[in-house]
Amino acid sequence: MASLEEIKKFFDGDKYATEASGIVIEKAEKGHSVVTLEPDGRHLNAVGALMGAVYYTMADFAFAVAENCVLDSDTVTVTQSAQMNFLRAWRGGKITCTADIVKDGRFVCLYEIKAFDQEGKELALIIVNGFKTQRK
Repeated sequence: MASLEEIKKFFDGDKYATEASGIVIEKAEKGHSVVTLEPDGRHLNAVGALMGAVYYTMADFAFAVAENCVLDSDTVTVTQSAQMNFLRAWRGGKITCTADIVKDGRFVCLYEIKAFDQEGKELALIIVNGFKTQRK
């Protein structure tokens, strides 16, 4: 099993999530991950609210980390579909996303990702369906 530092180094290759967005991996194990983000001005839309794409990027990245953190696997899992439900508006502070596996099949998997504000209030619920394929 890879260490958290090895997993972080591997996922540094996801430049959009790590560099452009600023998402940080806090925990990574097969079937579960935690990622965080301290939003700033680049994450806001024209009316000053958090862009919905921020939640999607965090959820997609949390899913990828939880599902692909076994770095020596012969397979890689990619997002096949996602459904996002906004529950309440972000009011500032750090956002935490947790990804947890619901179903792990031979070719597909299903994850539940939840986004929370710094007070622990749930901001969004995202369901991600993944497809497993051979690693190139």
